[in-house]
Amino acid sequence: MSIAYQSARYALLNTPVETDRHVIRVMRHLAPAEGDRILEVGCGRGFVTARVQRLSPRTQGVDVNPEAVRHGVADNLRAMSATRLDFPDASFDKVYSFHTIEHVAELGRALAEMARVLRPGGRLMLVYPAEPVRGLYAVPAAVALFHNPLRAREMHLHRLTPGRILALVESERVPLAHVTSKLELWLTPQFVTLLSRS
Repeated sequence: MSIAYQSARYALLNTPVETDRHVIRVMRHLAPAEGDRILEVGCGRGFVTARVQRLSPRTQGVDVNPEAVRHGVADNLRAMSATRLDFPDASFDKVYSFHTIEHVAELGRALAEMARVLRPGGRLMLVYPAEPVRGLYAVPAAVALFHNPLRAREMHLHRLTPGRILALVESERVPLAHVTSKLELWLTPQFVTLLSRS
């Protein structure tokens, strides 16, 4: 993983620009209730986490960047890798992740960890870029971090589609079942994939 992901500079790139859109997706696909235990993987500074906590106070967020947590805007944020979630099995009713999985080298392991901490029957929502070329939508971040647009492919390590997610789930024997996937168009095209813990 690039050292940039551990930096305050990267953490402060995380702004609330898409928070409303992401919260609408959480409400539509996960229907958070007051008693739900919910986890956001790759929460950044916690803009979405804070909003979801208004609906489900036991929502927690994790991010690999301790600087994001230090500059966090929500309660219950922890610095933690998606590939090593420090929670017991079946800790959460629902898990969601916005624009994180394309950055994770060991994506199969991250999916297995998200499945592990999800209770049987629980839902996992993944949102990730629908890039025609890997790294295309990471160019602005690569310019901001490295002053070099050609380093965008160091940030987006995968060009993902719902089919590729499902193939990885199957090949890694991750206990997740596909519920639905769709392409959404707004600013940049993004996929939304909903999975259930089998």
